[in-house]
Amino acid sequence: MRGNISMASDPARIYGGAFAPLSAARSSPDGPLLAFFLLTYAVTWSFFIATGALLGRASVPTGVLQLLILPGVFAPAMVAIAMTARTEGRAGVLALLHCLLQWRVGPRWFVFAAGYMAAIKLIVALVHRIATGAWPRFGDTPWYVIVMAIVISTPFQAGEEIGWRGYALPRLAEHFGFARASMLLGLIWACWHLPLFFIRGTDTTGQSFPVYLLQITALSVAITWIYAHTNGSLLLTMLMHAAINNTKDIVPSAVEGATNAFAPSTSLVAWITVGLMWITAAYFLLRMPRTKTPSA
Repeated sequence: MRGNISMASDPARIYGGAFAPLSAARSSPDGPLLAFFLLTYAVTWSFFIATGALLGRASVPTGVLQLLILPGVFAPAMVAIAMTARTEGRAGVLALLHCLLQWRVGPRWFVFAAGYMAAIKLIVALVHRIATGAWPRFGDTPWYVIVMAIVISTPFQAGEEIGWRGYALPRLAEHFGFARASMLLGLIWACWHLPLFFIRGTDTTGQSFPVYLLQITALSVAITWIYAHTNGSLLLTMLMHAAINNTKDIVPSAVEGATNAFAPSTSLVAWITVGLMWITAAYFLLRMPRTKTPSA
C-alpha cells in the first residue's frame, strides 16, 4: 500500500473528519488483506459446512444449528476487528467501530439505502408486464412488516459490513480505486456465500449461483457508491444491506424446486433484475470517485 500513516499515533485523524478507513488502509501491507479474506473464508465455511453436515441428523435441534451458523455469518467482522487490533491497536479498532455510528449524512442517502432494491424490484415488475403482458408473482409480506424487519435487522449487518466495507473495501480501493475494488469485493463476497447454496433450508438452496454472482457483484458496486459518498459510513451500508435482504422478495426471483446451483436461472424475473442492477451499476462505476470521498 502507498504511504505509511499510523492511526494509533495520530488520534486526531481518526475522529477529526478525515476518512478514517482509508487512513488505516495506507498503513497496511498486502499480506494482511489477503490474510483477512483467507481467515474469513476459513472460519465461515467451517461453520457453514459443519451446519450442513449436522442437518442430516434428526437428533440435532434446529436451535443448535442456528447457533452454529451464526459465528460463520459474523466471521467478517470478527476477523476484521482481530486483525485491526493486532496491527493498529485500540485506536484502530475504535476508528473502525466509529463508522458504525456515522449518521450525519444527507437525507437522500438514507432514502437511497432503504429504497434501492425496492425501486429495482418495482421496475422489474413493470418491465415484466410490458414484455409478457402479465404481472410477475408478488411477495405477500405486508409493507409495515418489511419496514420493521429492516429496522430490526440493520444492526445485525455489522457482522458482515465491518469486514467487507469497514476493513476490506478501503484497502482494495487504495490499490484499484473504488470502481474496480467494488467489483472485486463483490466477487469475493458472493463466493463467500457459496456453501449456503448446498445447505438445506436456506433461501438460496439449489438456486442459480451464476445469477447470484452477477447480482451480488452489482450490489457491491451500489453499496460502494453509498459508502464513497458518505465518508465511509458503515451505518448506511448496514441499512442498505438490511433493506436489500428484506425487499428483494417484493417480486421474488427464486425458482421453486431448483436443485442445480450451477445452472443458469429459469426465472425471467431474475434476469430482468440482473439487467436493471447492472444498468445502475454501470452508471455508478462511470461516476465513482477513486479514493477521495465527496461531501455527503
